[in-house]
Amino acid sequence: MRCPFCGHIEDKVVDSRELREGDSIRRRRECLSCGRRFTSYERVEEVPLVILKKDGRREPFERQKLMKGLLAACQKRPVSLARLEELVTDLQARLLERPDREIRSRELGELIMDELKGLDQVAYVRFASVYRDFKDLPDFVKALEGLMHKEAAAARGVLIEPAKPQPQALFPGEAEVPALRTRKK
Repeated sequence: MRCPFCGHIEDKVVDSRELREGDSIRRRRECLSCGRRFTSYERVEEVPLVILKKDGRREPFERQKLMKGLLAACQKRPVSLARLEELVTDLQARLLERPDREIRSRELGELIMDELKGLDQVAYVRFASVYRDFKDLPDFVKALEGLMHKEAAAARGVLIEPAKPQPQALFPGEAEVPALRTRKK
């Protein structure tokens, strides 16, 4: 710390005290050159999370806004408020651990949908319909079919994999279209 009186850069700390419930520290310092005392304050600099929107705007991350969207998606679903709070807290903690304080809205939406998919599939589809901005019924049906196909295969214990190429038809009229082959897990 540079002495405000003589400009010397070496000093010693004489006294330290926390201020206002630990959000800053007051230090009394003594210059090793001129012997005069001065006070310095230390505060943690908090860099807020910023959401980069599709149109290029930047908005501060708002926990309540995220919670409001999740509550709408989970309306009349068997998802507790405590579970939603936990989801938001975990997601916010993951975002704060990142070195970059700016996150694209698309990435945030994908993180939320991944969490919702495991929590409640109806809430997932509701959130995805708003987030992905489904324009018409085929968009909605496509999302549902993807969920239903994976869910049905998992319930039967069947892995779906592409079939190996079939030899060409030996007789006229035989199908030459490769089919999906299923096997038990």
